[in-house]
Amino acid sequence: MNEVKRKLRIFLLLFLLITAIGTFGFMKLEGLSFIDSFYFNIVTMSTVGYGDIHAHYPLTRMFTVLLIIGGGSAFLGVIANATQLVILKRDSFNRMRKVNMVLGVFFSEVGNHLLSLFSRHNKNIDVVRDSLSVAPGWTREQFAEARKQVAAAKPTVDSADMDLAELNIFLKSKRDFLVGLVENPVLVEHEGFSEALLAVFHLQDELSCRKDLTTMPPSDREHLVGDMNRAYGQLVDQWLVYLDHLKDQYPYIFSLAVRNNPFNPDANPVVG
Repeated sequence: MNEVKRKLRIFLLLFLLITAIGTFGFMKLEGLSFIDSFYFNIVTMSTVGYGDIHAHYPLTRMFTVLLIIGGGSAFLGVIANATQLVILKRDSFNRMRKVNMVLGVFFSEVGNHLLSLFSRHNKNIDVVRDSLSVAPGWTREQFAEARKQVAAAKPTVDSADMDLAELNIFLKSKRDFLVGLVENPVLVEHEGFSEALLAVFHLQDELSCRKDLTTMPPSDREHLVGDMNRAYGQLVDQWLVYLDHLKDQYPYIFSLAVRNNPFNPDANPVVG
């Protein structure tokens, strides 16, 4: 889409430049008024050619030919790229709707559970809790600021009293679901979520590879904590991105997501 925008800007600038040259050229060569010259120029570049105004001199005719070639190409370039941009925006919107449907299913099935679990064992949860207390009136700027604050705080999981075996069982039960998401082609449109999903998938693989999750050496537990922190940080970020989208596009789903905030131990979906 960025390439189409770049081409549209180039053709638009070229069209405006040729329009200015053509308008003042006809004023000079044919002695037309500004309005008549501008009209004649547009009719010429668009190849409509009504014939009510026409070139009287050989030099003007040559000038008109050059305008038809250059201006007509620029005019068609503007129309073609503008049309393509509209189509791409519509397609992009439809793809992002599908992506956010996948995001919603993921957080319902896996994401919210992991966020709730990790937040209960987050050493610095009090530092970022306010940043994650999403309210119905939040603006896009507040979501962006929350993402910055969470990234700066670097959520850190303390696994000392975490039941890793239970976490492993949970992730194993969701393995087929996670594999299905990894294979979903619409996720190509959402690189951030793809990275978060792969981080969760990798954590599940790490846990599954260990026969005993209760007698690990400190170095191995530290390694697992690193994998959990990676998944946790990316999930928090994508949760904020997801809610930011929901607020504008699906306020009723956003309302439920706020009431089910996984960082709020007192969260309750019941409207009271």
